[in-house]
Amino acid sequence: MTITTHRHLAVLLLPHTVPGLLKTGHSVVTAMTGNAYFPSATPALTSATSLLTALDVAETATKSRAAGTVPARNAARAEVLVALQTLKGIVQAAADARPDLAETIITSAGMSVKKTPKRIKVTFVAKAGPISGSVHLVAKAAAPRASYDWAWSADGGKTWTQAPSTLQAKTTILGLPIATTCEFRYRVVTKAGEGDWSQVITFVVK
Repeated sequence: MTITTHRHLAVLLLPHTVPGLLKTGHSVVTAMTGNAYFPSATPALTSATSLLTALDVAETATKSRAAGTVPARNAARAEVLVALQTLKGIVQAAADARPDLAETIITSAGMSVKKTPKRIKVTFVAKAGPISGSVHLVAKAAAPRASYDWAWSADGGKTWTQAPSTLQAKTTILGLPIATTCEFRYRVVTKAGEGDWSQVITFVVK
C-alpha cells in the first residue's frame, strides 16, 4: 500500500533578459547570505556574486557593439545560470532535510515553491472497518507460506489482546471499544518460527 505526500521543490523563476537575470540573481544571493538555513553556502554565494558582477560588466560592454562583446556576454550569462542552479541545489537539500520547514526554507532564499506528489510505501496501516467498533488492518506481505499474528491494545500498550491469526497479510478486528485510541501490531510466522512484532500503529476506533 502507498500513501501520497508532497515534496516541496525550489524553483528559480529566471527572466530571459540579462538585466532581469541580474536582478533576480542578486536577490537570491542577498536572501541566502547570512541565512541560518544555509550555513555552508558561503563559497557558492561568493562565486555567484563574482559571476553576477562579471555578467554585469559584460552586459554593459555589449552596448558599445564592439566585436566579441555579445559572445562574451552570453558566456558570462551561462556561468551565472550554472551558479544559480548550484544555489538552488543547496536550498533543495536544506528543504529535503527539514520537510516540516521546507516551504519556509525555500522562500527564505528568494525562490518559489512547487509541490510535487511523492509516493511512500506503507508497510502497516489501519482504517475503519465495515461496522462500528471494527478496524481493518493491512500489513506488508511476507513469504508465500506465512501466517500473521495480530494484537491490539486499548491502554497504551500495557496489555495486549491477541486477535485470530490469518494466512493473508490483512484482517478485520471486531468488538473494539468505540471512540478509543487503540494500538495495533502484527508479526509474521514462517516455517523458521515467529518473527518480531512490528512497529505499533494507532487508530481511533469509530
